Amino acid sequence: MNFLSRLFSRKPPEPAPVYRVPEGHLVYAVGDIHGRFDLLERLVGMIEADAAARRAVGQIEHCSLIFLGDYVDRGFQSKQVLDYLQAFAPDWAEVTCLIGNHEAMMLEFIDDPVGSEGWLHFGGVATLASYGTKVEESESAQTDLLATASAFDDKFPRAHRDFIRSMPASHQIGDYFFVHAGVRPGVALRAQDPFDLMSIRQEFTESRHDFGVRVVHGHTGVQNPLLLPGRIAVDTIAYATGRLTAAALCGDSVEFIIT
Repeated sequence: MNFLSRLFSRKPPEPAPVYRVPEGHLVYAVGDIHGRFDLLERLVGMIEADAAARRAVGQIEHCSLIFLGDYVDRGFQSKQVLDYLQAFAPDWAEVTCLIGNHEAMMLEFIDDPVGSEGWLHFGGVATLASYGTKVEESESAQTDLLATASAFDDKFPRAHRDFIRSMPASHQIGDYFFVHAGVRPGVALRAQDPFDLMSIRQEFTESRHDFGVRVVHGHTGVQNPLLLPGRIAVDTIAYATGRLTAAALCGDSVEFIIT
């Protein structure tokens, strides 16, 4: 077979999949907040204005606002973030708060401070401060941890604990699957391990696996939001950069709103 024959005998590339949310449905997905209540307030205001503008021209009938987890740690306003989200019930959107690995680590520290000491080194000290708690000091490191966890538990509202425990690990709307961290390749969505949904990294971000949906996630920080064929990454490291990001999904379009 000569060169021209080989050239014209090649199969055309497969068309890129098109991902959609239901007609008339507008979805916002907000990345990792990490104790930046100031940015959360600002971004919600920007989202509300964007939704109002779209509704004014008859573009949407229903709006969903999804928070992708990691509300606490690193920034110094974790308590304010949870206070706000727990009470947040706008008349212009249906709100879903997913659990992130930092919320899970925080509860684990209260229940098992010695086995979960690592939380303090991943931003937990900032969360303690937001609840008016400091790391206790004594001659025994183990005693320090037990005393710190006990003091934190005394100041940590039961309503916050219940709120976190009620959070789902995933949510799906149309062709979009929302999680904190990602999904494990080769495992059906309904069979995913919640630990993976909250914590997976390279096995997901470096995979070219077709999940049958486009996954919208945070957890793995990026300088700018990423729009890729199979996933959208919106953790723009808000606690350090001041840039909290939301993906806006309408029909088959994707836009970003960034503080």
